[in-house]
Amino acid sequence: MPKENRKRGKKHKKTAQEDEYAVTNTMVAEAMAVDEPQEVQNDSGGPSWMRSAESEFNPEAPFGYVEADVKAYFRTVDTQMRDWQENTAPVEESEDTDPNEERRMFFVAALNEIREKEKQLATDPDCSVVLERMVHSMDDFVRRVFFDSLAGSFEVLSKHRFGSHVVQTLFTIAAETVGRETRGVLPSVPEDQEAGELRTFTQLILDACEEILPVLPSLIIDPFASHVLRAVLLLLSPTSSTEDDRTLRSKRSSSWKAKQGSMKSVFEEKGKGKADMQKSVPHSFTEMARRFVETLRSAVDGNEIRAMGASNVAGPCLKIFLDIEADQQMSEESDSLMDRVTAGLISSNKNGEETPESSDYVGTLLRDPTSSHLLETMVSRSPPKAFDLIWSIYFKGKLARLAAHPVANFVVAKAIERLSQDQLAVTSGELDEVWHKMIQTARTGVMRAFVERAAALGVMKEEVSKTIFSAFGFDAEGDKSTLILCMLSVLTKEDFESALKSRSKRPPPTETDTRKPPHHRGPKETDPLQYKTQGSVLLQALIKMPETHNQFILDAIRELKMEDKIQVAHDASGSRIYDALLESATVPLKAKRQFVMDFIDHYHLLVDDRIGSRVGDRCWASSDTYLREKVARSLIPYESQLAGSFYGKFFVRNLNLYMLQRKPDEWRNVQSQRRQQFLQEQKEQQAGSGYTAPPKPQPQQPQQQLQRPITATHDANSKEPPVSRKRPKPSDEIEELFDKTLGKRVKKAALDVDGNAAKVVEKPVVAEVVAEVSGGGEKKKGKKGKKERAEERDRALDDVLGAIKSAPRHDSDGRPKKKHRRE
Repeated sequence: MPKENRKRGKKHKKTAQEDEYAVTNTMVAEAMAVDEPQEVQNDSGGPSWMRSAESEFNPEAPFGYVEADVKAYFRTVDTQMRDWQENTAPVEESEDTDPNEERRMFFVAALNEIREKEKQLATDPDCSVVLERMVHSMDDFVRRVFFDSLAGSFEVLSKHRFGSHVVQTLFTIAAETVGRETRGVLPSVPEDQEAGELRTFTQLILDACEEILPVLPSLIIDPFASHVLRAVLLLLSPTSSTEDDRTLRSKRSSSWKAKQGSMKSVFEEKGKGKADMQKSVPHSFTEMARRFVETLRSAVDGNEIRAMGASNVAGPCLKIFLDIEADQQMSEESDSLMDRVTAGLISSNKNGEETPESSDYVGTLLRDPTSSHLLETMVSRSPPKAFDLIWSIYFKGKLARLAAHPVANFVVAKAIERLSQDQLAVTSGELDEVWHKMIQTARTGVMRAFVERAAALGVMKEEVSKTIFSAFGFDAEGDKSTLILCMLSVLTKEDFESALKSRSKRPPPTETDTRKPPHHRGPKETDPLQYKTQGSVLLQALIKMPETHNQFILDAIRELKMEDKIQVAHDASGSRIYDALLESATVPLKAKRQFVMDFIDHYHLLVDDRIGSRVGDRCWASSDTYLREKVARSLIPYESQLAGSFYGKFFVRNLNLYMLQRKPDEWRNVQSQRRQQFLQEQKEQQAGSGYTAPPKPQPQQPQQQLQRPITATHDANSKEPPVSRKRPKPSDEIEELFDKTLGKRVKKAALDVDGNAAKVVEKPVVAEVVAEVSGGGEKKKGKKGKKERAEERDRALDDVLGAIKSAPRHDSDGRPKKKHRRE
């Protein structure tokens, strides 16, 4: 009897009747046991309901569980590495010690703890994140060792909830190592490695691809393995797709990973720049990508391919397969993946058959939020003949309905980018009655694609302007002063005017209305007149059109009222159209100059804003010396006002108004030098990586007024003696003014024959100037009277105060300095 069921006290003796009843029950139980089958024994000798834990496969931990003390150790590793990655403080460097020595010792200790536990840690919910973080800090050799330890288990790891993230990160980071191996940069292998020959990372990836090729169809439809397969495909063919990390991870995974902080190397690596970021793949990767496409063709039939296209899991993966197939020139083959998605459209065209009928499946792809991305890829990467068939079957004659659809309009915009001149003309005729409806529904993608395609072909100049006017309800010959505002707000003229009237009738907000509720979770009230990104993108596309096409939009910008221009410049979305106007090579120089001159006498209002100050910098950078002088002189009356502005003070410092008033000729020379340097930098940027936005000009002073002394470099082949660095020139305007005021009475230093600096005068310059200004210095012997000397002292004092007032301030952090009370 169990101990807890026993009763305290003396035992109760059974009577004769109870003994007889117990004997009878025992006989009945023995009789019933004869008919019952005996209990089945297992292999270990125990009953059948007892099973060993080793014989059962646990999908949550396929390689076993991690011990508690190991998990506790890796929590400390994660905390320390996350602190190093987020707090990027400069490491103290010295010639004797390595700045990364402490981190390297810590990292090596963690790697030793990982050994022979890689698979268990990768499938653990807590330690898998630590492995992802450590992969970014591994060098090429350690990555090869870690990747080799996972060989043979990529199928299980790819389908695991946590192991898939580790494998996906490893394949993503592998692009850098493979690129270095392709260029012949291989790490040195330690001599004490006796475990056998370690394969290169390129060979390891090829072997991993051989491992997952037989199970390719199951990986595509798996919710975890499909992300890993996408990373593998982008590694094998990086030029096939331009998708970023958001495509490789789901929205839920991306938001969760963002909470884990920055994942990058914890070591301070120098000399690792753009060369390592140029990913190049060997030819074997291209062949392996082709094998992936061929394997999918042979293992999956057409119905299954079309089912994958409509799947949320397999659809994005199939999209990359279509990209690879198009890059490998395999799309035109019969029974290709694109042929199966289009329901045999390519094969029928190749065999010379009649135009096939439209497929209901493709029509479903047009209107499905997930599958429409696959159709966008198919439309943009299909062969020319196949695209003409797709356009004539699924788009021609149906554009009025598809262009206004909330999903299909994206596919239509992608298709318009490939139209010919004749097809574009037919499209314009079909959409004439729908432009107005698209603006009312705030769907401008089709209009933007139409404008850009017409500009690329250089045709339909009048049709583009008529399209814009009719879409927003403007007359081609009427007033267009509010056209830009309507386009930015994506409102027709009628809706814009009604919104203005309703705003004017609205009572001003009181204090109770302006107070926000502490826990307001409802939808925010949006202003219909608020500038939208869609309108800004459309305007930028119109401005960047050829000069023959964009004149009407430039005239509309010029007709804006000044208050509206400043309001647009102060908006984050609206200011982008000004950037496009100043940067576009198709905008005439005359229009740019006129735009900059329109703000004269209003620059103090423009730059007194966080975004408006950036627009002011753009205008200043694109102006020549003459125009800069006009802008600067218009701001002289507002110098003190802008000096007290949090944003305007940075703009007015670049103007150097004090030098302009004192030495205008020297100021013009400085601005001319800055202009030449800016144009040279802009030309280098355009030649290097295409046209980019001009950088914010950095203030540079002439040789006599540099804030820092010039560091001269001496050429060994030059016959001229090297310039001595021991004698710095005046570093700012104050010292120059001191030198001019004191004249020859103060000798800072002199150079002897050997070029060495002579003895410097012991009396400080500042002290002598103060003594001269205050009258406490030695009296100058001469014919000047006391009145003239007093006037000179006053002028010198005014010069010193003016130089101090206009001297640039070097605020390191931008925070106001604390004011100390004078004793």
